[in-house]
Amino acid sequence: MDTLTTIAHIEALETAGRGLADAAAGAGTDSEVPSCPGWRVRDLLRHTASVHRWATAFVAEALTAYRPEGEETTLDGDELTAYYREEHARLVAALRAAPASLECWTFLPSPSPLAFWARRQAHETLVHRADAESALRGAPGPVAPAIAADGIDELLAGFHSLDRSRVRTPEPRTLRVRATDTGDAWTVHLTATEPPRTERKDEGGGVDTELSGPADRLYLTLWNRLPTDAVTVTGDEGLARLWRETSAIG
Repeated sequence: MDTLTTIAHIEALETAGRGLADAAAGAGTDSEVPSCPGWRVRDLLRHTASVHRWATAFVAEALTAYRPEGEETTLDGDELTAYYREEHARLVAALRAAPASLECWTFLPSPSPLAFWARRQAHETLVHRADAESALRGAPGPVAPAIAADGIDELLAGFHSLDRSRVRTPEPRTLRVRATDTGDAWTVHLTATEPPRTERKDEGGGVDTELSGPADRLYLTLWNRLPTDAVTVTGDEGLARLWRETSAIG
Protein backbone atom coordinates (compact mmCIF):
# COMPACT_ATOMS: atom_id res chain seq x y z
CA MET A 1 0.00 0.00 0.00
CA ASP A 2 1.09 3.59 -0.54
CA THR A 3 2.44 5.24 2.61
CA LEU A 4 0.92 8.59 3.50
CA THR A 5 3.26 11.41 4.41
CA THR A 6 3.35 13.08 7.81
CA ILE A 7 1.98 16.22 6.18
CA ALA A 8 -0.98 14.23 4.83
CA HIS A 9 -1.67 12.82 8.28
CA ILE A 10 -1.58 16.28 9.86
CA GLU A 11 -3.96 17.59 7.22
CA ALA A 12 -6.30 14.65 7.84
CA LEU A 13 -6.13 15.32 11.59
CA GLU A 14 -6.94 19.00 11.08
CA THR A 15 -9.93 18.28 8.85
CA ALA A 16 -11.25 15.46 11.05
CA GLY A 17 -11.04 17.53 14.24
CA ARG A 18 -12.98 20.37 12.71
CA GLY A 19 -15.57 17.91 11.45
CA LEU A 20 -15.80 16.30 14.89
CA ALA A 21 -16.35 19.66 16.58
CA ASP A 22 -18.96 20.74 14.02
CA ALA A 23 -20.89 17.48 14.36
CA ALA A 24 -20.71 17.65 18.16
CA ALA A 25 -21.99 21.24 18.12
CA GLY A 26 -24.84 20.22 15.85
CA ALA A 27 -25.81 17.25 17.98
CA GLY A 28 -25.42 18.96 21.38
CA THR A 29 -23.38 17.63 24.27
CA ASP A 30 -26.29 15.72 25.85
CA SER A 31 -26.93 13.60 22.73
CA GLU A 32 -26.25 9.87 22.93
CA VAL A 33 -23.39 8.44 20.85
CA PRO A 34 -24.81 5.25 19.25
CA SER A 35 -21.37 3.89 18.33
CA CYS A 36 -20.12 4.23 21.93
CA PRO A 37 -22.81 2.75 24.19
CA GLY A 38 -23.13 4.66 27.44
CA TRP A 39 -21.47 7.79 26.10
CA ARG A 40 -22.98 11.14 25.33
CA VAL A 41 -21.32 13.76 23.17
CA ARG A 42 -19.85 15.45 26.26
CA ASP A 43 -17.98 12.20 27.06
CA LEU A 44 -16.68 12.01 23.51
CA LEU A 45 -15.43 15.61 23.54
CA ARG A 46 -13.85 15.32 26.99
CA HIS A 47 -12.08 12.10 26.04
CA THR A 48 -10.78 13.29 22.69
CA ALA A 49 -9.66 16.66 24.05
CA SER A 50 -7.77 14.82 26.80
CA VAL A 51 -6.05 12.55 24.27
CA HIS A 52 -5.10 15.57 22.14
CA ARG A 53 -3.64 17.35 25.20
CA TRP A 54 -1.73 14.18 26.14
CA ALA A 55 -0.30 13.77 22.63
CA THR A 56 0.60 17.46 22.38
CA ALA A 57 2.80 17.17 25.47
CA PHE A 58 4.93 14.39 23.96
CA VAL A 59 5.45 16.37 20.77
CA ALA A 60 5.81 19.91 22.13
CA GLU A 61 7.92 18.94 25.15
CA ALA A 62 9.84 16.07 23.51
CA LEU A 63 8.97 13.73 26.38
CA THR A 64 10.95 10.53 26.03
CA ALA A 65 9.16 8.55 28.76
CA TYR A 66 5.53 7.55 29.12
CA ARG A 67 3.30 9.98 31.00
CA PRO A 68 -0.34 9.15 31.76
CA GLU A 69 -3.21 11.32 30.64
CA GLY A 70 -4.32 14.02 33.05
CA GLU A 71 -7.82 14.61 34.33
CA GLU A 72 -10.53 15.26 31.78
CA THR A 73 -12.18 18.66 31.78
CA THR A 74 -15.58 19.10 33.46
CA LEU A 75 -16.70 21.75 30.98
CA ASP A 76 -19.96 21.18 29.13
CA GLY A 77 -22.11 22.70 26.41
CA ASP A 78 -20.66 25.35 24.12
CA GLU A 79 -17.70 25.89 26.47
CA LEU A 80 -16.73 22.23 26.09
CA THR A 81 -16.96 22.37 22.30
CA ALA A 82 -14.79 25.49 22.26
CA TYR A 83 -12.30 23.80 24.59
CA TYR A 84 -12.10 20.78 22.27
CA ARG A 85 -11.41 23.08 19.30
CA GLU A 86 -8.58 24.73 21.25
CA GLU A 87 -6.92 21.43 22.23
CA HIS A 88 -7.23 20.14 18.68
CA ALA A 89 -5.70 23.33 17.25
CA ARG A 90 -2.82 23.12 19.76
CA LEU A 91 -2.07 19.56 18.67
CA VAL A 92 -2.09 20.46 14.97
CA ALA A 93 0.18 23.44 15.64
CA ALA A 94 2.60 21.33 17.71
CA LEU A 95 2.89 18.71 14.99
CA ARG A 96 3.46 21.33 12.30
CA ALA A 97 6.15 23.07 14.39
CA ALA A 98 7.99 19.87 15.42
CA PRO A 99 11.29 19.07 13.70
CA ALA A 100 11.61 15.90 11.66
CA SER A 101 14.35 14.87 14.10
CA LEU A 102 11.94 14.93 17.08
CA GLU A 103 12.69 12.29 19.70
CA CYS A 104 9.84 11.38 22.04
CA TRP A 105 7.91 8.43 23.47
CA THR A 106 5.73 6.34 21.13
CA PHE A 107 4.01 2.98 21.38
CA LEU A 108 3.78 1.55 17.85
CA PRO A 109 6.50 0.97 15.22
CA SER A 110 6.89 4.01 12.96
CA PRO A 111 9.51 5.66 10.71
CA SER A 112 9.87 8.42 13.30
CA PRO A 113 8.18 9.75 16.45
CA LEU A 114 6.73 12.67 14.49
CA ALA A 115 5.30 10.32 11.88
CA PHE A 116 3.84 8.16 14.65
CA TRP A 117 2.00 10.94 16.45
CA ALA A 118 0.68 12.53 13.25
CA ARG A 119 -0.69 9.18 12.07
CA ARG A 120 -2.02 8.06 15.44
CA GLN A 121 -3.84 11.31 16.13
CA ALA A 122 -5.25 11.46 12.61
CA HIS A 123 -6.94 8.09 13.12
CA GLU A 124 -7.91 8.79 16.72
CA THR A 125 -9.75 11.84 15.46
CA LEU A 126 -11.25 10.25 12.35
CA VAL A 127 -12.78 7.44 14.40
CA HIS A 128 -14.18 9.87 16.95
CA ARG A 129 -15.42 12.16 14.18
CA ALA A 130 -17.44 9.13 13.06
CA ASP A 131 -18.82 8.88 16.60
CA ALA A 132 -19.87 12.54 16.58
CA GLU A 133 -21.48 12.15 13.17
CA SER A 134 -23.38 9.10 14.44
CA ALA A 135 -24.70 11.22 17.31
CA LEU A 136 -25.75 13.95 14.88
CA ARG A 137 -27.39 11.92 12.13
CA GLY A 138 -27.26 8.25 13.12
CA ALA A 139 -24.39 7.19 10.85
CA PRO A 140 -20.79 8.24 10.15
CA GLY A 141 -19.85 10.08 6.99
CA PRO A 142 -17.31 8.90 4.41
CA VAL A 143 -13.56 8.72 4.92
CA ALA A 144 -11.15 9.32 2.02
CA PRO A 145 -10.07 5.92 0.63
CA ALA A 146 -6.31 6.45 1.05
CA ILE A 147 -6.53 7.54 4.68
CA ALA A 148 -9.03 4.75 5.41
CA ALA A 149 -6.66 2.13 3.97
CA ASP A 150 -3.85 3.63 6.04
CA GLY A 151 -6.01 3.34 9.14
CA ILE A 152 -6.78 -0.31 8.45
CA ASP A 153 -3.05 -0.90 8.22
CA GLU A 154 -2.39 0.86 11.53
CA LEU A 155 -5.12 -1.16 13.23
CA LEU A 156 -4.16 -4.59 11.86
CA ALA A 157 -0.37 -4.35 11.58
CA GLY A 158 0.05 -1.95 14.49
CA PHE A 159 -2.40 -2.31 17.37
CA HIS A 160 -3.20 -5.97 16.79
CA SER A 161 0.45 -6.96 16.51
CA LEU A 162 0.80 -6.19 20.22
CA ASP A 163 0.58 -8.87 22.90
CA ARG A 164 -2.44 -7.15 24.43
CA SER A 165 -4.60 -7.89 21.36
CA ARG A 166 -7.44 -10.16 22.47
CA VAL A 167 -8.21 -11.50 18.99
CA ARG A 168 -7.33 -15.18 19.40
CA THR A 169 -8.81 -18.41 18.01
CA PRO A 170 -8.71 -21.94 19.50
CA GLU A 171 -7.08 -23.23 16.33
CA PRO A 172 -5.18 -21.42 13.54
CA ARG A 173 -7.51 -19.31 11.37
CA THR A 174 -6.94 -16.82 8.59
CA LEU A 175 -8.81 -13.58 7.91
CA ARG A 176 -8.37 -11.56 4.73
CA VAL A 177 -9.35 -7.89 4.51
CA ARG A 178 -9.62 -6.55 0.95
CA ALA A 179 -10.36 -2.95 -0.05
CA THR A 180 -12.16 -3.04 -3.37
CA ASP A 181 -11.51 0.61 -4.24
CA THR A 182 -7.82 1.01 -3.35
CA GLY A 183 -6.65 -2.52 -4.16
CA ASP A 184 -5.05 -2.97 -0.73
CA ALA A 185 -5.28 -6.32 1.04
CA TRP A 186 -4.18 -7.73 4.38
CA THR A 187 -3.99 -11.37 5.46
CA VAL A 188 -4.31 -11.83 9.22
CA HIS A 189 -3.13 -15.08 10.82
CA LEU A 190 -4.84 -15.93 14.11
CA THR A 191 -3.87 -18.48 16.76
CA ALA A 192 -4.66 -19.26 20.38
CA THR A 193 -1.32 -18.20 21.86
CA GLU A 194 0.14 -15.36 19.78
CA PRO A 195 -1.13 -11.93 18.76
CA PRO A 196 -2.44 -11.70 15.19
CA ARG A 197 0.24 -11.63 12.50
CA THR A 198 -0.64 -9.46 9.52
CA GLU A 199 0.82 -9.66 6.02
CA ARG A 200 0.21 -6.54 3.93
CA LYS A 201 -0.93 -8.49 0.90
CA ASP A 202 -3.39 -11.05 -0.41
CA GLU A 203 -1.37 -14.23 0.02
CA GLY A 204 -3.62 -16.07 -2.39
CA GLY A 205 -5.32 -19.36 -1.75
CA GLY A 206 -8.17 -20.01 0.58
CA VAL A 207 -8.83 -18.21 3.87
CA ASP A 208 -11.42 -18.90 6.53
CA THR A 209 -13.08 -15.50 6.19
CA GLU A 210 -12.79 -12.47 3.92
CA LEU A 211 -14.09 -8.98 4.61
CA SER A 212 -14.28 -6.90 1.46
CA GLY A 213 -15.67 -3.54 0.45
CA PRO A 214 -14.70 0.11 0.03
CA ALA A 215 -11.79 1.08 2.29
CA ASP A 216 -13.80 3.49 4.42
CA ARG A 217 -16.55 0.93 5.10
CA LEU A 218 -13.90 -1.61 6.09
CA TYR A 219 -12.10 0.95 8.26
CA LEU A 220 -15.22 1.90 10.20
CA THR A 221 -16.36 -1.74 10.46
CA LEU A 222 -13.01 -2.95 11.79
CA TRP A 223 -13.09 -0.13 14.35
CA ASN A 224 -16.63 -1.29 15.25
CA ARG A 225 -18.22 1.97 14.11
CA LEU A 226 -20.37 0.22 11.48
CA PRO A 227 -22.12 -3.16 11.68
CA THR A 228 -20.50 -6.11 9.97
CA ASP A 229 -23.16 -6.07 7.27
CA ALA A 230 -21.70 -2.77 6.01
CA VAL A 231 -19.12 -4.91 4.18
CA THR A 232 -19.21 -8.24 2.36
CA VAL A 233 -18.39 -11.25 4.53
CA THR A 234 -17.30 -14.39 2.67
CA GLY A 235 -16.67 -17.67 4.46
CA ASP A 236 -17.05 -18.25 8.19
CA GLU A 237 -19.16 -15.42 9.61
CA GLY A 238 -18.22 -16.56 13.11
CA LEU A 239 -14.74 -15.14 12.61
CA ALA A 240 -16.25 -11.77 11.75
CA ARG A 241 -18.33 -11.95 14.95
CA LEU A 242 -15.25 -12.88 16.97
CA TRP A 243 -13.46 -9.79 15.62
CA ARG A 244 -16.32 -7.58 16.73
CA GLU A 245 -16.42 -9.15 20.20
CA THR A 246 -12.68 -9.10 20.93
CA SER A 247 -10.97 -6.40 18.87
CA ALA A 248 -11.81 -3.25 20.86
CA ILE A 249 -8.79 -1.05 21.59
CA GLY A 250 -8.59 0.21 25.16
